Amino acid sequence: MTTPPRTPGPAFAATGAAAVTASVDAQSRAAAPPPAPRQIRPPDPAAVARVVAAALAEDLALGDPTSEGLFGPDDMCETTLLQKEPGVICGLGVVAVVFAALDSRVVVTALQVDGDRIATVPAEVAGIGGPARAVLAGERTALNLLGRLSGIATLAARCVAELEGTGAVLLDTRKTTAGLRELEKYAVRCGGATNHRLNLGEALLVKDNHLRLVGGIAAAVARLREAGSGLRLEVETETLDDVREAIGAGVHRILLDNMSIDQMREAVALCRAAPNGPVETEASGGITLANLRQVGETGVDYVSMGALTHSPKSLDVSLEVVR
Repeated sequence: MTTPPRTPGPAFAATGAAAVTASVDAQSRAAAPPPAPRQIRPPDPAAVARVVAAALAEDLALGDPTSEGLFGPDDMCETTLLQKEPGVICGLGVVAVVFAALDSRVVVTALQVDGDRIATVPAEVAGIGGPARAVLAGERTALNLLGRLSGIATLAARCVAELEGTGAVLLDTRKTTAGLRELEKYAVRCGGATNHRLNLGEALLVKDNHLRLVGGIAAAVARLREAGSGLRLEVETETLDDVREAIGAGVHRILLDNMSIDQMREAVALCRAAPNGPVETEASGGITLANLRQVGETGVDYVSMGALTHSPKSLDVSLEVVR
């Protein structure tokens, strides 16, 4: 092995959705890494099972004739799962589900916890042992998911650190990979950021195309109040006049879309001085690591970044045979 051994974490040999429940719940109960202990809500086990089933069906559509030709059904192997660049590990429970779906004899022993910040690499994050056919058949699917989720968690952690001290909360968006939203939003949480809507039904968010079709902010708010969903109402604005109209309409939160830093500061001042009490503000559009700190220092309550899930670089992870 390339790194000193650590005390083994939980071993996973469950099957299907039960495996992610066992693995991720065990991680959530464990002590989180510095700087402070925290609980991370695990992904929905049914969603994880669906993703894993689809990914395996894609990769094993015609089986794995290479591994099946080289190894018998009872030939065993031991491997180590390595993180090869610094970052936040995320997806160890998902890895367990991948291998459990192929053969219940595969055991995944986690040596890290989702959300761990790993600076010294290469680092062993899990040991995986069992039938060689199953381990090799699941290798690419497991690595694809682990690398993707760890990349999202790592970017989220960098962005959260950039906002530290500003008071602004970092949010993700619905700009996720089709079919992977539940897992990608879990990765955002592992990086220390906060989820916005999981789906369209969780809150009312009136965006530019809604406004063009309905005739403006006041008309949109009136119609939604009449509909009586009881959901919190947020409206997208592009100008300070839009902000004033949204304040007058009595919305819960105002999204400041693609505004300049100076416009954001003015918008925040208007919202804090609203006649019926402060209105929450959320900055969005064109926000990167380069300008994130500046945006946070305008005083906005929230900063939403689609880049967290649509533009992360996958973390470099690999599976190496030990014997």
